[in-house]
Amino acid sequence: MTTRTWFITGVNSGFGRELAAQLLDRGDRVAGTVRREGSVGDLADKYGDRFWVGHLDVTDPARIRTVVDAAFAELGRIDVVVVNAGYGLMGAAEEFTDEQVQHQIATNLVGAIRTVRAALPHLRAQGGGRLIQLSSVAGLAAFPGGSLYHATKWGVEGFMEALAAEVAPFGIGVTIVEPGGARTAFAGGSLQLGAPLAAYDGTPAAFVRGIRDGRVPIVGDPAKMMARVIESVDLEPAPLRLVLGTDSYRAATAALRARLAQVEPQEATASTTDA
Repeated sequence: MTTRTWFITGVNSGFGRELAAQLLDRGDRVAGTVRREGSVGDLADKYGDRFWVGHLDVTDPARIRTVVDAAFAELGRIDVVVVNAGYGLMGAAEEFTDEQVQHQIATNLVGAIRTVRAALPHLRAQGGGRLIQLSSVAGLAAFPGGSLYHATKWGVEGFMEALAAEVAPFGIGVTIVEPGGARTAFAGGSLQLGAPLAAYDGTPAAFVRGIRDGRVPIVGDPAKMMARVIESVDLEPAPLRLVLGTDSYRAATAALRARLAQVEPQEATASTTDA
């Protein structure tokens, strides 16, 4: 088994914590970031020097550069950079405040882009590595009540897919992880809902209100999902997308087929606008 060094944003809970714990258990080194200092004290006590912790809010661009630079400076080569920090903002589009909209985009999309941009010079200088973006099936399929969350996930998917071709000449592989629902603390912690408007009661957008109180079934096992992420780093070339969960596979394939069905009948009319 190859021992690696990983940089992971958002290791205090959810997928980030599960991934960090599995890696540390198997003997790898992890540089993890947290928004709340002291939130991973148990991991620090257990794993000592193999667990490096940085305090980071990914909405702070200067801090992103500082923390990423410090991790590479102190640990040397970092083999895998995992962009994981984020949260879900759900509800109908007009149920959010402007501040909620801005913060969701600043965290999930802009924060991810800035983290990748901070890591790239180091990965190029060391001759390669892996970039892993924790996205979601919400980056491939869209559902009512998820408009803002989809906006960030679809955005980061486009960024990472284009980036994969840009950095391939430098030996940097890119993988976008597409999990479905997972039994993490997402529903009770990192999921936020807009203030409900009565106009949307009983409409498709109201479906997401059932996530928090358990009315939406969740089948994904986060431990199995993160084990698959770890296994993916041994694959050459890096898989561009890693689909996790039967719900993710079904939703993604249905959405892609529907998109083709919408586009393909327009082949003849599309050509009528050519010069």
